[in-house]
Amino acid sequence: MEHPERCAWFLRGTLVRAAVRRYLPWALVASMLAGFLVKELSPLPESFLNNKRNVLNVYFVKVAWAWTFCLLLPFIALTNYHLTGKAGLVLRRLSTLLVGTAIWYVCTSLFSNIQHYTGSCYQSPALEGVREEHRSKQQCHREGGFWHGFDISGHSFLLTFCALMIVEEMAVLHEVKTDRSHCLHTAITALVVALGFLTFVWVWMFLCTAIYFHDLSQKVFGTLFGLLGWYGTYGFWYLKSFSPGLPPQSSSLILKQDSYKK
Repeated sequence: MEHPERCAWFLRGTLVRAAVRRYLPWALVASMLAGFLVKELSPLPESFLNNKRNVLNVYFVKVAWAWTFCLLLPFIALTNYHLTGKAGLVLRRLSTLLVGTAIWYVCTSLFSNIQHYTGSCYQSPALEGVREEHRSKQQCHREGGFWHGFDISGHSFLLTFCALMIVEEMAVLHEVKTDRSHCLHTAITALVVALGFLTFVWVWMFLCTAIYFHDLSQKVFGTLFGLLGWYGTYGFWYLKSFSPGLPPQSSSLILKQDSYKK
């Protein structure tokens, strides 16, 4: 068995399990609280992980939705068409990405507005000397000031939402059976490995955010918005007939999924 096949086999046996979808939200909340305790009680030494310019943050986390969107699009298209053979159903399921984009845009815009309306411009990072003449974050930074407001953790929100969305969509792998000699098998295997790697990066960077950045209330609100975005779609709306729907699954798996969402 080649290395990509081994990775895909391992990921099928871990991320695709119903138990992962059931417990991952709780694991993220626990990680957020544990990270806060480490940050407050026993701060870790400086490392590249608490540098906002580190490679993972700049090239992955800051564009987390773009990575998630670009990998889920072919994955959903290939797996759903393989199982249903109906282009209309595939397009309907692909609309989950449009819903996710709307959630990402609305939430990040909301966070930015909250930081703007609750913030003020200061002369130094120590929050000394309020600059009353600067009424916006952009103007404040342009003039060399430091804007301070209630900064809901966009990282906590987006990493939570993306990780949970990926594991929900990967549940379709329970039903996907392909011939190893077929090009479709190669494509799906590559996407499974890429999505699995991405999920582990999102969870790892979520923990790093919990340990190094933001205060507790900012991380709680960020994580809460991520959980609401996930549950409001996969746990509620996608169960309705007038929705993009859940990934194609057998009746037994649907019953399992319903049991952990109750």
